[in-house]
Amino acid sequence: MKEQQAVLDFFSQAENLPLGIAVAEQMDALREQMNTQFWHALQARLDAMINEHMLPWQVTATEDRNTADSLVGLYCSLRAEQELYLRPMMEQQHLGSDCRIYFGLMWSVAPSPEQLALPAVITLKNTLQQAGFKNNESHLAWQWTMMHPRRKDFLLRYAHQPEILLAEVEAVFKALLVDNREVINQANESLKSTPRRLASSLNQMRNELLD
Repeated sequence: MKEQQAVLDFFSQAENLPLGIAVAEQMDALREQMNTQFWHALQARLDAMINEHMLPWQVTATEDRNTADSLVGLYCSLRAEQELYLRPMMEQQHLGSDCRIYFGLMWSVAPSPEQLALPAVITLKNTLQQAGFKNNESHLAWQWTMMHPRRKDFLLRYAHQPEILLAEVEAVFKALLVDNREVINQANESLKSTPRRLASSLNQMRNELLD
């Protein structure tokens, strides 16, 4: 604490303030760069995991709508063409001055009440609720992780032990995709053959969730 206060006292002096602001701006840029590198590296690991287990997914990075070339998450799309399905996703969400990673199953487009009531969809929802997942209009199931990707402890671990940290995050997503592969596949298969009344784009749903 004394060292931190000494640093604050130094940079709070009028002659040192420009240097302090410049350093802070560079560190913010570095933090964002490391954050994007993390999502790129995780995408590569998930691609390998999906291929290893022959899962029907392809992984796409989610870009920050407000910052060019900045990534904030990943989502999976079915390899086979299908308009309505449940897509696995993992993303960071801002919580005040911090952000936290959550993951789950998100609707590709909005389902109808009849589709929400399909037995396979209800089975999947109940299975994940028993595992501690919540749900909302955009997600059949979602859950917070304990990971805060912009915090000092996370970034230091990523700098010193990147493979260990990435393996931990991959394991969280793998548990959803691999342990529940059958019920997820059955739900998506049932959604493929039923009509859909109500639709909205994925981006619109994400906008409503984050507003």
